[in-house]
Amino acid sequence: MALNKKKKMSRKKRKRKILVAMQTAVIVLAAGLIGTTIYIVNRPSKEKDPVLQEQDTQEPTPAPTETPTPTPTPIPITISTEGMYSSNAYLVRISDGEVLLNQAAEQQIYPASMTKIMTAVVAIENIADLNTQITLSPEMFDSLYAQHASMAGLSPGETLPAIDLLYGVMLPSGAEACIGIAEYLAGSEAAFADMMNQKAEELGLANTHFVTCTGLHDPNHYTTCEDIEKLLQYALQNQTFRQIFTSSVYTTSSTPEHPDGVTFHSSLSSKTGDLTLTSGIVEGGKTGFTDEAGLCLASAAEIGGEEYILVTAGAQGSGYTDPYNVMDAYMIYNQIAAAVQGSQTADPGVQNGTEMQQAQGSDVNTAMAAFTGQFGWAA
Repeated sequence: MALNKKKKMSRKKRKRKILVAMQTAVIVLAAGLIGTTIYIVNRPSKEKDPVLQEQDTQEPTPAPTETPTPTPTPIPITISTEGMYSSNAYLVRISDGEVLLNQAAEQQIYPASMTKIMTAVVAIENIADLNTQITLSPEMFDSLYAQHASMAGLSPGETLPAIDLLYGVMLPSGAEACIGIAEYLAGSEAAFADMMNQKAEELGLANTHFVTCTGLHDPNHYTTCEDIEKLLQYALQNQTFRQIFTSSVYTTSSTPEHPDGVTFHSSLSSKTGDLTLTSGIVEGGKTGFTDEAGLCLASAAEIGGEEYILVTAGAQGSGYTDPYNVMDAYMIYNQIAAAVQGSQTADPGVQNGTEMQQAQGSDVNTAMAAFTGQFGWAA
C-alpha cells in the first residue's frame, strides 16, 4: 500500500512538472510573438522590403509637354487720315489693345449724344428688373422741346418698361427716355449725373465729367475720344447693352398713348441703311451732334474676325448736312478691310499686308465713292 501511494505521488509530481514546463513554453512563445510584432511595427524605414523600397524610389513618368499654339501675328494696318472731316479720332483693335489711330484723342471735346452710352450703362447696372414700369413726367417735355433735344417720339405721362426706354435712349437718341430713367433712378437729372461721374471714376475716365444724361451742351460737360472708347469697350461686355447697341430697329410695348407701340430706328443705320463694309460690318454706333461738339460717332465694327472701336468728334456739319462723322467711320473701317484682304491674298515673300493695302487703295476709294453716292453724300 505504501509503495502504491509513493508511485501515485511520483506520477502527480511529474504531471505538475510537465504542466509547468508547458505553461512556461507558452509564455515564452507568446512573449516572442509580441516582441516580433512590436519590432516589425516600429522597425526603421531603411529596413523596408528591398522590393518595396525600390518601387518607392522610382521616378514618376513625366507628362508629355504640350506644344503651345502660336499666337497669330497681328495684321499690319496703316490708317490714312487724308480727307478726314473729324478733328479728333481714336481707333483701337480690341483683341490686343493696339491703338491704330490717335488724332488728338486726349484733347477735351464735348460728347453730345455719345453721353447716352454712359446713361445706358448706369441704368442697366442699377435697374434690377428691366421690365420695371417707368412713367415719363409731363414736366420734362417743354424744357426738352425748348432746347431742341432729339426725341424718341414718346408722350408726356406715358408708362413703359425700362428696357423700352433704353432702346429709346440708344437708337433714336431720345432725350425724354434719358430723363425718365434718370428721374426714376435718382430723383433728378443732377443726381443721376453724380452716378454717371462715379461710374466714370470707377472706369478710370480721368478726363471726363458729366452734367447731363442727354449730352445737351454744358461747358462743364466734357470728355475725350480716348475716354469714350474705354467706356464703349466696357459697355460692350454687357450683353444687354450689346444687344441694344447693335440693333437697327425696335418697337416698344403697346400703351394707351401708342397702341401699336413706337418703332425706333438707329440714328446710325437710318443714315446708312446697309452697315456692311468691303470686308466686314459696322455692328452699331452712337451718333451725336451739338453746335459746340460738331458731328460725333462712337462705333464698333467686326472685320476679318477682329472687333474694332472707333470714336470720332469735331466734324463740321449738322443734322441737315451730309453725315461726315459716318463718312469718316466708313473711310477708316474700309482701310482696315483692305489691309485684311491684303493679308489674306498677299504672297509673304513678295509683299506684306501694308503693301497690299496700299495697292488696293483704289478699290477702297471706289467702294467709298459708291457708298457715299448711294445716299447722295459728297465724296
